[in-house]
Amino acid sequence: MDKRKKHRTIIFFKNYFEDFFLEQKQKVKDKIIWTFDLIEELQRVPETYLKHLEGTDGLYEIRVQLGSDIFRIFCFFDRGQLVVLANGFQKKTQLTPKKEIEKALKIKKEYEIEKK
Repeated sequence: MDKRKKHRTIIFFKNYFEDFFLEQKQKVKDKIIWTFDLIEELQRVPETYLKHLEGTDGLYEIRVQLGSDIFRIFCFFDRGQLVVLANGFQKKTQLTPKKEIEKALKIKKEYEIEKK
């Protein structure tokens, strides 16, 4: 039994994130899982790993870096301690692609509608 206290729980919504995750190399998957553990266990998660996206109505990005490869996984909170994963992608440019943010916001809206 794991004795570490969890401050939040990460859940998948449908298969949006899972599809992205399954396409990754094992080392990337391991780093993503390590980052998720960190987010669940740390009371205050450094912005290096979890950052609020300005002007997005509650959208956050989980930041994963492996060597020079950078990955982003969008998520949002539900009831404060539940982190719901939306979509993930490999970041190739400085700016986060607008279409990825729009996709994450659509997933968030879908989640909120289905939750009612």
